[in-house]
Amino acid sequence: MALLQIAEPGMSPEPHKHRLAVGIDLGTTNSLVASVRNGIAVCLPDESGRSMLPSVVRYHADGSIEVGQGALKAQATDPRNAIVSVKRFMGRGLKDVAHVEAIMPYDFEDGPGMLRLRTVQGVKSPVEVSAEILRALRVRAEASLGGPLVGAVITVPAYFDDAQRQATKDAARLAGLDVLRLLNEPTAAAVAYGLDNAAEGVYAVYDLGGGTFDLSILKLSHGVFEVLSTNGDAALGGDDFDHRLFCAILERAAIAPPSLEDARRLQMKAREVKELLTSCEEAPIHLRLGSGELVDLVVTRDEFADMTRHLVQKTLTPVRKALRDAGLTPEEIKGVVMVGGATRMPHIQRAVAAFFGQEPLTNLDPDKVVALGAAMQANVLAGNRAEQDDDWLLLDVIPLSLGLETMGGLVEKVVPRNSTLPIARAQEFTTFKDGQTAMAFHVVQGERELVADCRSLARFELRGIPPMVAGAARIRVTFQVDADGLLSVSAREMSSGVEASVLVKPSYGLSDDEIAEMLKSGVEHAGDDMMLRALREQQVEAERVIEATEQALAKDGHLLDAGERAAIDAAIEHLRVLRAGSDHRAIKTGIDAFARATDEFAARRMDNSIRTALAGHKVDELEL
Repeated sequence: MALLQIAEPGMSPEPHKHRLAVGIDLGTTNSLVASVRNGIAVCLPDESGRSMLPSVVRYHADGSIEVGQGALKAQATDPRNAIVSVKRFMGRGLKDVAHVEAIMPYDFEDGPGMLRLRTVQGVKSPVEVSAEILRALRVRAEASLGGPLVGAVITVPAYFDDAQRQATKDAARLAGLDVLRLLNEPTAAAVAYGLDNAAEGVYAVYDLGGGTFDLSILKLSHGVFEVLSTNGDAALGGDDFDHRLFCAILERAAIAPPSLEDARRLQMKAREVKELLTSCEEAPIHLRLGSGELVDLVVTRDEFADMTRHLVQKTLTPVRKALRDAGLTPEEIKGVVMVGGATRMPHIQRAVAAFFGQEPLTNLDPDKVVALGAAMQANVLAGNRAEQDDDWLLLDVIPLSLGLETMGGLVEKVVPRNSTLPIARAQEFTTFKDGQTAMAFHVVQGERELVADCRSLARFELRGIPPMVAGAARIRVTFQVDADGLLSVSAREMSSGVEASVLVKPSYGLSDDEIAEMLKSGVEHAGDDMMLRALREQQVEAERVIEATEQALAKDGHLLDAGERAAIDAAIEHLRVLRAGSDHRAIKTGIDAFARATDEFAARRMDNSIRTALAGHKVDELEL
């Protein structure tokens, strides 16, 4: 008799079927794909046994595309068509990369929403280039695992903004991947360390990759991975150490501005020397350029440490801010997890050890730990965990506050930074003018009090608001940020039910300096911002009472004699003068005085309204 496989209600009819899911670390320098096999997360190698795929894409004139090692070798001979460090361009406009145009060999052009790169196969966006890397990883994974993937968890820097995250998801879609989740790189590393080492306590994850730096403070407790705070620099990474050494080589060898091909040769040599100095005290540089010039130098480990000391210190500023946001001191950190190939540099490890007063954790490969953590999360989201496995919960955070512009150019923060994801927050707003039937919403991102100092994300309008007196309408605005850190905003007028919404897809992301500077500016200018906010609030209130009084005068000015009208007109002009000033206390005092000056007029209007309402009615007709 044949045996039938019967599933319990709510369970899969194929409990033995392992769903193929992967974790992908889409890196600036190298990328990896990992999966859980027999309960263990492993990085999947290519046919040559190499797990790391260089994040380089080369476009050939015959229409073919090369990804990885072959493309990497072509940097010097075909620099315009061998695209490296494309992650730095994701979600960026041309103005955002102006500082790297001189050191990158590409022909950039501006495009709608994102910059483009001219290649022999035409104009390519960073999303298309990244898609080729992701496609190569997908093909590798499907060949290794023996079937199509149900999805992937793709890691991104914690400080990637909404546009950069959306660009990453778009690249995955082009590559034929279903994104189960975007996961912050430091959080993925914590997952790998927490599950492998059964860690408990508060940990710092120091993640220095090729193009970005992140520092996250995480609390690991009973299977819960909670991000307490995050900070970083979206324009700082191993590439910057390479570039500093490249500049030093030009200076010491007295080389005139090199050709594009020679510049790429020297940059590749600088990276090679940096990696060699990780294990050696000195490294030779012997290279003949296309111009015929010979570069023959020796760089010591100490010299390299001295020339890049400012870059190391630059990473410690976000570390201090993240600790402050979490309300912790370095002594309260149980362990420091090192992530990213750039953390192999000895002077980086020394600086981190000195700051935290303990040796950092390096027992997992810093190049692979992010991909391994992503694979573990992908395995969970694909539904592969057995019932007897311990449950665990991952709580990530949003790195920068989200809010709306209000009257006077002020920012009303709705979702504060370091809020746990996913999150939904609602707040009620109202109309400013009588009879207002529409309201415009401006969604912004940042830590400052004024809209002018924050980044604009999106605009939308709510129309069809029933005409009411100013302040009577109730408009409920809801911000929803999903687990990937992507935002949607909706507005609803509560009495009528009219609604409008927007899925926030900004045209391109924050500039390289803006992300790291936003929190710094928020702290440095906190006092000034509060003074400016108080000033704007009083200016808006003064404008409101002036407008309301002028409307009342137009309707009921006949209730005043000439002297009384002149006195109120003078009070209006005096308040206007105060409103144009910069003393919020004086404006508030002026508003209070103005209210006293118009009290009698307000009382007469009330009496007149009552007389008008009662005219022609007998007392016994009134309902008491």
